[in-house]
Amino acid sequence: MSVHPEGYASETSRRFLVDCALKYEVQTPCHFVFQVEAVESGQLVVDEALTLNPSLIVQRHTHGPSGNRLIRADVAPGLFELNYRATVELPPVLPSGSGLPESPVSSIPFDYIHLLSPTRYCESDLLASATKKMFSQDAPGWERVEGIRQWIHDNIEYSVGSTTTTSTACDVFLQRAGVCRDFAHLGIAFCRALNIPARFVVGYVNFPEGAPDFHAVFEAWLSHRWVLFDATEMAPIDELIRVGTGRDAKDVPFATFFGDARMLSMSPSVQAVAPHALTAPAAPRPHLARPAYAV
Repeated sequence: MSVHPEGYASETSRRFLVDCALKYEVQTPCHFVFQVEAVESGQLVVDEALTLNPSLIVQRHTHGPSGNRLIRADVAPGLFELNYRATVELPPVLPSGSGLPESPVSSIPFDYIHLLSPTRYCESDLLASATKKMFSQDAPGWERVEGIRQWIHDNIEYSVGSTTTTSTACDVFLQRAGVCRDFAHLGIAFCRALNIPARFVVGYVNFPEGAPDFHAVFEAWLSHRWVLFDATEMAPIDELIRVGTGRDAKDVPFATFFGDARMLSMSPSVQAVAPHALTAPAAPRPHLARPAYAV
């Protein structure tokens, strides 16, 4: 991988070990769709391995410009386990983004215009009036989005169990509590209400405290590039191993199943590799057509 250090806060690439284990009790024949593999754009997947128990025939698909990688399989009743392990290298750390201006709507690429619109979980239209009263006087650009991130951190309580899978940005704004996906949804809704394209990002990150879990943050389009923001401040955002990017959480669930199944456990984790242990990265792997194979 070619890394250009100019413009980066650090000239050192960083390597991480990812380990994700999911276990289910499957009651009836189920069709599972997983999104647990690290994307292969913006970061380098040096090596990876997917193990299913019992072994199954799976189908794989890489979705559009986001690069989200989907795995699907039919699972028979009984215990079912998935384990994904990977070594992923992140590029040098970018500067914070301070001073970046907002992009005029007329200059936003066609691929990102839809990220100005309200979605199921990010009702930017319903929050437009409140958003403009709260943030329209702030300096446009990175400073305004950082103000949004700081407001969410200061005013929304991080409370496990305070929301459900159907909770939206409006719900969180009113009840003033949520978890990482809710913090991200509210940040996205505020940005879109101010004509700043924003999207949902989920991935692996090392939590200094608390149980291992997937982590959700949001990303804003500023000065022709995407900049990450994390209102929870729970983990180092520049060490996020990206798994999925979408309009909101419904685009990037780590697992979806059609049938009757119950999750028994999950343990997504990531660990930094000491710099002295780094070796030369492998060449990026081409995207091959692999419609079905056994794992």
